Amino acid sequence: QVQLVESGGGLVQAGGSLRLSCVASGITFRSVAMGWFRQAPGKEREFVGSISRSGAITYYADSVKGRFTISRDFGKSTVTLQMNSLLAEDTGIYYCAADRGSTQAMHNMAGVDYWGKGTQVTVSS
Repeated sequence: QVQLVESGGGLVQAGGSLRLSCVASGITFRSVAMGWFRQAPGKEREFVGSISRSGAITYYADSVKGRFTISRDFGKSTVTLQMNSLLAEDTGIYYCAADRGSTQAMHNMAGVDYWGKGTQVTVSS
C-alpha cells in the first residue's frame, strides 16, 4: 500500500520559513516524480513545485520561484519543500504527490497517482 505522509506544517509569521517533508512508503521511490501542491480555503488545489525521478530536474510555480526549494533524499524516501520568505498568500493545506508516469518534473496534477493527506501551513501577516 502506497503512503505519502507529510509533516512540518504550522503557523509562522510573514517573512519566516518552514520546511515540509513527505515520506513515501510502499513504492519504489526512484520510480516516481514527486511534487507539492497546495489548496487555500475556497480555492482549487494548485501546483507548487516538483522534482524528477532522478532529482536532476525541478520545476516551480511562478508564485514561489526563488523562495521555495524542493529536494529529495533517496536513502530516506523523502521529498522536502523548503519555504522561505513566506507570504500570507502561501497559507493553505500542502499536499505531497507522486507521479509514476512522468519522466520529467510534473507541471500539474494531471498525472498524479498518489496523494498525501496534507499538512496545514498558516502564514500570519
